[in-house]
Amino acid sequence: MPQSTSPRGRAAAAVSSPLPSMAATGARNWRDYALLFALACCWSSTYPLAKLALDTIPPITFISARSLIAAAFLFAILWMRGSKIPTDAKAWKLFATQQLINSTFPFLIITWSQQYVPASNTVVLASTTPIFAFLITSLITRHEPATLLKLAGAILGLAGTVAIVGLDALRGFGSEIVAEIAILLATISFACATIFGLRLSDYDPMVVAAGSLLFGGLVLLPPALVIDQPWTLHPTFQAIVATIVMGIVSSALGLMLFYVCLGRLGTLTTNAQGYLRIPIGVGLSVLLLGESVPSSLALGLLLVMAGVAAMTIPDEAYKRWLGRLRRV
Repeated sequence: MPQSTSPRGRAAAAVSSPLPSMAATGARNWRDYALLFALACCWSSTYPLAKLALDTIPPITFISARSLIAAAFLFAILWMRGSKIPTDAKAWKLFATQQLINSTFPFLIITWSQQYVPASNTVVLASTTPIFAFLITSLITRHEPATLLKLAGAILGLAGTVAIVGLDALRGFGSEIVAEIAILLATISFACATIFGLRLSDYDPMVVAAGSLLFGGLVLLPPALVIDQPWTLHPTFQAIVATIVMGIVSSALGLMLFYVCLGRLGTLTTNAQGYLRIPIGVGLSVLLLGESVPSSLALGLLLVMAGVAAMTIPDEAYKRWLGRLRRV
């Protein structure tokens, strides 16, 4: 990964220069898509692990703890590698902004909204992130090609999500309009984060993840101490293990893979992992929580995989396949 001559120069360039063009990232190979799948696996564990932890750990304390655990894990690896951490204010402003729009703000909003919106509705609303990313990319930033094929993929993935969660999820919409709008704002924030994250492409992804998570954990620590008073809590051993595992797997490794995928695959393709997380998350919930398998899982999987394919496979590959079909 290219590096500037100094951390200050890197941060200044990230702020002042336009978003990097993903057209220049070179040809993609199976390793890039393996990283995307690994990211989906890391983030798919969020739902079942959070469900295990939140039974005895309040949301603010939980989010702060998992962020600080993740940051400590990554900083330990960076220390063992002998990697240098940026010390300039501009770099940390970038890390702070990214964490606010990619984690702190949306996670708090969604956690609050889930008190009023059923889990199935939340999953469907949160799955609109790729569509918002497409709209922002095509109408505002235009930092990479936003083709109709990618839009079709985003819509197919959303349809697959609805099929897996169940059509009943659509019937409850509108009953808690404020909370539902809040979830949509959180998904827009996620979409903006995938675009803003390109400004951090000159930094080591592990450094970005560690710095962002440290900021996020420290920001939530004071309200956690005041509101939740963690020393009075009695979390179960299961909740503690879930928090640690989620901090290392979902937060530390997941966020690091997220920045790697952004640099290699771009905004729209990286967002496709959001749909892969749905069937993986369902499988983990069945294994870890004993939940039942949705009756429409097969249909949902077909739609999700079609959507992911449309969003990830380069347009040139489709043109070559269409050309071969015409010749046949």
